[in-house]
Amino acid sequence: MTFYRAFEDRYRGSRDTITQRLRAYQPFVAPLLDDSPATALDLGCGRGEWLELLGEYGLAARGIDLDDGMLAACRERGLQVETMDALAALRAAPDGSLALVSAFHLVEHIPFDMVRELIDEALRALRPGGLLILETPNPENLVVGASSFYMDPSHLRPIPPLLLDFAVEHAGFERHKIVRLQEEAQLHTDARIGMINVLEGPSPDYSVVAQKAAPAATMSTLDAAFGADYGIALAPLAQRYDQQLAQENGELHRALGRHSTRIDEQQARAKADNAEHAQRLLQLEQRVQQTAEQLHETQQHLHHASVLLQQTTQKAEALGQLATDLLASTSWRITAPLRAAVTFVHRVRGWAKRKARSAVLGGGRWVLRHPRIKRGLRALLTRLAPRLQARLMRSMLQASAAVPAPLRQDDAPGQLSPRAARAYHELTKAAHQAASKE
Repeated sequence: MTFYRAFEDRYRGSRDTITQRLRAYQPFVAPLLDDSPATALDLGCGRGEWLELLGEYGLAARGIDLDDGMLAACRERGLQVETMDALAALRAAPDGSLALVSAFHLVEHIPFDMVRELIDEALRALRPGGLLILETPNPENLVVGASSFYMDPSHLRPIPPLLLDFAVEHAGFERHKIVRLQEEAQLHTDARIGMINVLEGPSPDYSVVAQKAAPAATMSTLDAAFGADYGIALAPLAQRYDQQLAQENGELHRALGRHSTRIDEQQARAKADNAEHAQRLLQLEQRVQQTAEQLHETQQHLHHASVLLQQTTQKAEALGQLATDLLASTSWRITAPLRAAVTFVHRVRGWAKRKARSAVLGGGRWVLRHPRIKRGLRALLTRLAPRLQARLMRSMLQASAAVPAPLRQDDAPGQLSPRAARAYHELTKAAHQAASKE
């Protein structure tokens, strides 16, 4: 097995995979059968998957390749192939003899001038309405253009889709279409894409399908195929990513705006609460200050009271000591009889006054019960002692308001204190003795 046969078996994919990918060209190839015989020439046919599929569609296909290792797989399947130069085989084809000229992953192996010559020779060899298909890796896929393209050491340089498309147009083909191929199916959905999809998501392969001019009836059979869109280019995918990113950023900014609004509201409430708490704290501080001042004032009052209490206690102790000293002194004991006599005299005088007053009141009441005596006594007092008359009148008036029970001689001791009673008995006894002496 040759190097390129082994390399293609490993990295290009299985025959079934390649055959399934090539079925994308069925809308272009099927209308060619309307004008028979439909013959096809495949340049760089490789393992022959495309030749086999063309035979399935009903075209008479012949393959050309320089690698006998590749052609061995074709010959094993009975496909019509030749080992020769692709451009030489195309030059040998008669004018207008072919319905289809195809070259899959060939143009990236040859200089661009040879690509242009291949395009010119294909235009000559195709019949009116015939197709040229040139498939090659797509450098719009950045991973392909920067990395996987160079996995094949025989590749020269990637060819941008617009360059190859312009080349067939410049050569004189009536119409042409860029057909992008083999992208992931999920990229055709609305699923979210990431940066990796932008880098490796564009169709990894593309082809330029060009049609030679023909009558309108012939051209119209391929209108649908040329009018359709194929694959995914880099620019729309990048724009989709930017739009998605802008939408997500917009949603993020709106969410941040809502959060910012809530934060502002919470901060405003917190600020108001803090202001209220600060006001309450200030009021509490003022109350604490007032309480402290009141406490200080109370402490001062307590201090003054304590000083006064101490002074009063000292004075009381001094007076108590003075009283103790006085009571314990000799003079106090010597004057005790004198103090007792003075007290007795005061009590006797008080008793005598009470007795005299009682006698006067009694006499007054007796006079009041005798009108003739009352009138004579009043006239006498008015003339001789008017002041005495006034005092007697006041005494009688006061006695009329509350007249105390007379102190009977027999009851006197019971109505006096023990000392006064003793004085009363002594006076009574002295009076009786004085009377008996007389």
